[in-house]
Order: sequence, then structure tokens, then C-alpha cells
Amino acid sequence: MGRIGLIILVVILGIGFSSVMVVNEGERAIVSRFGKVVKDNIDGEEVTRVFAPGLHFKWPVVDKPRYMDARIQTLDGAADRFVTSEKKDLMVDSYVKWRISDFEKYYLSTNAGIKANAERLLQAKISNDLRTEFGRRTIKEIVSGKRDELQIDALTNASESAENLGIEVVDVRVKQINLPANVSNSIYQRMRAERQAVAKEHRAQGKEQAEIIRATTDANVTVKVAGAERNALTIRGEGDALAAKIYADAFSQDPEFYGFIRSLEAYKESFAGNSDIMVLEPDSDFFKYMKSIDGK
Repeated sequence: MGRIGLIILVVILGIGFSSVMVVNEGERAIVSRFGKVVKDNIDGEEVTRVFAPGLHFKWPVVDKPRYMDARIQTLDGAADRFVTSEKKDLMVDSYVKWRISDFEKYYLSTNAGIKANAERLLQAKISNDLRTEFGRRTIKEIVSGKRDELQIDALTNASESAENLGIEVVDVRVKQINLPANVSNSIYQRMRAERQAVAKEHRAQGKEQAEIIRATTDANVTVKVAGAERNALTIRGEGDALAAKIYADAFSQDPEFYGFIRSLEAYKESFAGNSDIMVLEPDSDFFKYMKSIDGK
């Protein structure tokens, strides 16, 4: 085969490959020819031709296919600010499940089926619908069990507004609701001040109760000590009286023997120390029983 035949074969193969269009499972395709969408005439009405998954043929070079994902998509944008009926700001993080319901409308409304354009338009519609629903409710209604009702209403409105894009909104969910950062900080500071005030009040009450308990305890101790001292003095007085009576009885029975015993006790106490020097008169009565046995 000559060079010309080889060139012709390559051209034929190129034309053959370029005339084949493969649409994968989960996709749909629309073909534009000379900048216009290829349409079919059905019952006298022109309808955009949508290619289902499989192998299809097209005119080489002039036909340009645009493949579109027919599966459910997730649009998870950044958190946005919404205002409640109380004029309170909230930061809401949400996501949307959507899919293409009308490929012709989708192709025409998103500038040849560009997904980024579809998500941008859908995000704007969803934000408007959520803003409307949040504006009808208070914070208490939003964070309570009525959140499901809010999501259902938002889904209904979003489905209606996204219909002209050829998009079916499958689900709208609110993931998280927060206060703006500056509002959260002020609320946290206020809550902290309130907790500190409560803690200070509790500490003051605790100190007051401690002082009361301490004063009561001190008073009880003082009363008990005074009572114990009174009882001790009473017992000691009774003991001293009994001892005096015993001494008096003993003295009355034998005064001389009693004087002798008392002198012995005095000698014992006097000579118990380390000092052996005593300055007394020789004829003092202190040495009465040391001079003679009979005391003379």
C-alpha cells in the first residue's frame, strides 16, 4: 500500500471514530450542529434530541456532543446569613440534592449544560427560598421541632423555582444553624458574666453559712467549756470540803497525832529539793518533832 492509500485509510478511520458517540451509563447527551441544537420533529413539533446511554452516530466534525450527568447531585455551598422574623441574624449551613429532569431546558438555561452555571443559579434560588422561610419564623421555631416543616416548605418552593432550569430538587436540608461570630462572642461574654455573678453569689452564701456554723460551733464550745469548768469547780469545792471535814474529824480525834503527820509532810516537802539550807530559828516549832520523841 502506497503512502496515498495509507493517508486515505487514516482519514477514513478518523472520520469513522469521530462519527461515533458513546454515552456512558448515568449520562445523557445533546448534540449541537453549527451552533444549533439538533432536534427531532415529533407530531409536528421540534423537540431537542437527547441521547440515552449507549453507542450513537453523529456527523463527524460538525456535530459537537455535550455530556450531562443524569445522576443525583449534591450542592453543598458555604454557610449564608439569614434574618428571622425577630430581625435576628443566623448563619445557616445547608445542602441540596438535585438532578436534571428536563435536559433541553437544562441545556438552554445553563449555557450548554455547564454544571457550574447550574449550581450557581440553583444556589441563588435555594438561598432566596430559605431566606423567605427563615423570615417567617422565630429563632425558637427554627431550632425546635418545626425545622422539618421549614425544610419541607423550602423543598416545595425550591422545586417550583428550579423547574424552569430543568432541575428537580430532590431534598433540601439544613445542616447547622449558628449565630454570627460577633453575636456569639457577645452572648458568650454575657453568659460568662451571668455565671460568674451566680458563682459569686453562691460563694457569698457559702461564706455566710460558714460564718454562721463557725459562730454556732464556737458558742457551743464556749458553753460546754464553761459548763465543764463549773462542774469541775463544783466537784473540786466538794472535794476540798470533804477533805477539810476529814482533816477536821482527824484533828478532833487526836490533835497531837494530826500535828505529827502534818509536820512529817512538811519535812518531806521541805527536803525534797536540791537545797539543804534552811534559815530558821533553832527553837522554831518547825523542828518540834525532831528535837525529842515526845515533842519537848
